[in-house]
Amino acid sequence: MRKTRIVVISGPTGIGKTELSIHLAEKFGGEIVGADSMQIYRYMDIGTAKPTNSERARVKHHMINVADPDEPYDAARYLREAREAVADIENRGSLPIVVGGTGFYIKALLYGLCEAKPEDLSVRQILWRDAETLGGEALHRRLAACDPETAGRIHPNDIYRVVRALEIYEITGRPMSVYRAAHRFLDAPYHALKLALYMDRGELYKRINQRVDLMVEQGLVGEVRDLLQKGYGRELKAMQALGYRHVLDYLEAITDREKAVEILKRDTRRYAKRQLTWFRSDPEIIWVKPDQEAWISRRIDEFLKSSGP
Repeated sequence: MRKTRIVVISGPTGIGKTELSIHLAEKFGGEIVGADSMQIYRYMDIGTAKPTNSERARVKHHMINVADPDEPYDAARYLREAREAVADIENRGSLPIVVGGTGFYIKALLYGLCEAKPEDLSVRQILWRDAETLGGEALHRRLAACDPETAGRIHPNDIYRVVRALEIYEITGRPMSVYRAAHRFLDAPYHALKLALYMDRGELYKRINQRVDLMVEQGLVGEVRDLLQKGYGRELKAMQALGYRHVLDYLEAITDREKAVEILKRDTRRYAKRQLTWFRSDPEIIWVKPDQEAWISRRIDEFLKSSGP
């Protein structure tokens, strides 16, 4: 059977994914499937830079406002609901266009979630003791020696994932990357054209700073106050997101308003850098500039007309 064709528009925050994807959806009769781990939450509009009501009126959007801020939400739920949305779009003869900057959600949608089964509590306990005595970086170097591919995907500070990868290797003698490769082959229901947006880093950082200023002007502080009044407190995962934790620091007098805004700009720039690092690890991605809409349209047209899997 011919796989469902989908187009993916990814890239760092603030680069212009929303505007471009709406134009493309209008041109190709598409609908947008959000791939943003924060836009899934209701009542969190300004700080997550959700498409506006007018933008959503132009093109149908999915995977936006699907959970309350205190509702548990993870990649497994996203995978299930996003694939349902893609199937619904395809059944109506439209083109699914996946748009967002949460690389892990996009990867889950395209290839599923790898659940490596081998577990051994005694091995895990030994590894955790090693982590406590030797440090996380030492364990990460150990992982790099036996499974460099997985080590390259995991930050040395992410001790949990480092330990899990080493546990699998210790039990089976096979690196986690082998399991991931096999899983990816088995659970890839789509034929995807993967595009990612880029621009000069200085220009991107300038856009991010301007975007943060605009969020503040649009009422980000008031949005956080409203969330608090609804009973959504700092302890929630959603309230620890970019923008929201920074405003909470201001509202709780941990820092002043100007300082909170400056830290938000800095942290958003750092987040964009991490996003770029994630997407650059995917050799299938085609990198394009946001203003190359004509070239992107031709590439999508060729993709849709091609005789692929």
